[in-house]
Amino acid sequence: MPVLTRLIPSPVVVDIRPGALDDLGCVLADERISHSGKLAVAVSGGSGARLRERVAPSLPGATWYEVGGGTIDDAIRLAADMRAGHYDAVVGLGGGKIIDCAKFAAARVGLPLVAVATNLAHDGLCSPVATLDNDAGRGSYGVPNPIAVVIDLNVIREAPARFVRSGIGDAISNISAVADWELANRVNGEKVDGLAAAMARQAGEAVLRHPGGIGDNGFLQVLAEALVLSGIAMSVSGDSRPCSGACHEIHHAFDGLYPKRAPAHGEGCGLGAAFAMYLRGAHEESAYMAEVLRRHGLPVLPEEIGFTTEEFVKVVEFAPQTRPGRYTILEHLDLTTDQIKDTYTDYVKAIGS
Repeated sequence: MPVLTRLIPSPVVVDIRPGALDDLGCVLADERISHSGKLAVAVSGGSGARLRERVAPSLPGATWYEVGGGTIDDAIRLAADMRAGHYDAVVGLGGGKIIDCAKFAAARVGLPLVAVATNLAHDGLCSPVATLDNDAGRGSYGVPNPIAVVIDLNVIREAPARFVRSGIGDAISNISAVADWELANRVNGEKVDGLAAAMARQAGEAVLRHPGGIGDNGFLQVLAEALVLSGIAMSVSGDSRPCSGACHEIHHAFDGLYPKRAPAHGEGCGLGAAFAMYLRGAHEESAYMAEVLRRHGLPVLPEEIGFTTEEFVKVVEFAPQTRPGRYTILEHLDLTTDQIKDTYTDYVKAIGS
């Protein structure tokens, strides 16, 4: 029997440590990502711009582009501006919106992307997807993985704590997402990529089981690694399946029904994951997940983020419509409005209010 291997789409460099940003220029040169030092650096008017003064001396050949926001128009405009230069690579320096704009623009002009994250809000920093606002709402666009990911834990510690909390919820939700994928396999025969599932699940478990908190470098290291692994897991599978199930459907339903009040991505996904685990009968796992989310300051009940029980029932009822064709515990149970309400009441009793 022949032995076959596959190439895994992943960054050439993953540098996660305190002080990593100070060595950015050396890393790009040493890894032959930029021979000439000619780089297009995309930054926001916020965290990225504040770091420009610190980073600019180590990137003397860079051209800096300030990106207005996270829309498809911003990304197209950035790509058009960069076409005039002859760059080795694009560097996205900032939060998720800036990195997603830089991903899209880099793909459009055929250049590799270096993702330099200033927060850990979600797993998009290393995923093959750029999520950008458009006229119809929000769209996901396929793009190549970053060629390098640089995360300076000192910079992460300076970001608002809510960003780290959001990343925690997003990472932990992998556990529920993989369970949904395996359910789809048992019921519908949907193929599960074992490597992608293993990477996503272990990333979630590492964050769930870590005893540290958001102020610890050790915990931040594990969280950053988990988010990078989640992105690579999506590249391995070719879609978001290993990291997106009922948990994300519930979050996207919050977004769709209550766009001005919707929780942060990781908050919605974490809450959705704890409830989805309860729905599938994993009551002990759901309670433990809720306990950990609470320890990190994340919501596990809709009331904690300003939603009534009736509003949450509508969210769960609407959730399957956010990802047509995706089979999760929500599609499997196909609960009525009254059944969702009764199950939620039981969930509240099980995890404690």
